[in-house]
Amino acid sequence: MTRIHVTRWDGTNGQGPHAVFVHNIFTWGSDDLYGFAAQRPLADGFRLHLVDRRGYGRSAGAGRSDFETDAEDVVRLLEGLDAVPGGGGSGAHLVGHGNGGVIAMLAAGRRPDLVRSLALIQPSAFTAAAEHPVVAAMLDRVAASAPGDLPESVTPLDFLRASTEGIGLPMPEPTPGRLRAVATSMRERPVWEARIPLDPLRSAPWPTLVVCGTWEEAPEPYRAYVGEPLMACAEFLGDALDARVLRVPGYYPHTQQPDAVNRALRQFWNS
Repeated sequence: MTRIHVTRWDGTNGQGPHAVFVHNIFTWGSDDLYGFAAQRPLADGFRLHLVDRRGYGRSAGAGRSDFETDAEDVVRLLEGLDAVPGGGGSGAHLVGHGNGGVIAMLAAGRRPDLVRSLALIQPSAFTAAAEHPVVAAMLDRVAASAPGDLPESVTPLDFLRASTEGIGLPMPEPTPGRLRAVATSMRERPVWEARIPLDPLRSAPWPTLVVCGTWEEAPEPYRAYVGEPLMACAEFLGDALDARVLRVPGYYPHTQQPDAVNRALRQFWNS
């Protein structure tokens, strides 16, 4: 069985509730640029478990990354935490960002009994929100382009540059870890193939929080092609799941506005 790496931060001496974080593309659990490093202060009251999905961070690769497999990995982690002394039977708070939000939704839908709450940071749950006009237009655009596999001549450095500088964003330092994450992202199964059942999330006894940026300062191509569908997705999920929706300035909420997001998570978990 493939084992994923999990970074654990705990300032509670093993007494706090568990919180599991599932990251987006181009990153890993404890990454300080796109991951959840800025959420470390929450470890003063909670046991944080930051997943490195397969092929990211310190987890072994597994060919083509797949949200279905990742969701099963998260379920197994939740099952293990449920058996930990001091937290068994109470479930874990589950947090997912971007594609990690889709994975968190799939895992929570499969085992709602292992979840204490669900927080989604700009989830890429496009198929769940397909009836929203902005999301429907994005899905039509994706279907029309049908890019298929990238040519072998496209390197992770090329892809990183095109995905950042190509849309007006600064390119992060191309460290080996970053390039490995990008290479995995290039092979990741497209998230718009995910089929996310909303009924088990809607009927679950625990609450859901959706966090989304306002995107005013984002470069226009990034806002138009990525930001607007993500904002529409957050709006749809807020209504569909009767979730609280938190909007914060910027386009990467938990890294650009960590104080606001951490405060919201702490209040959400304590409630």
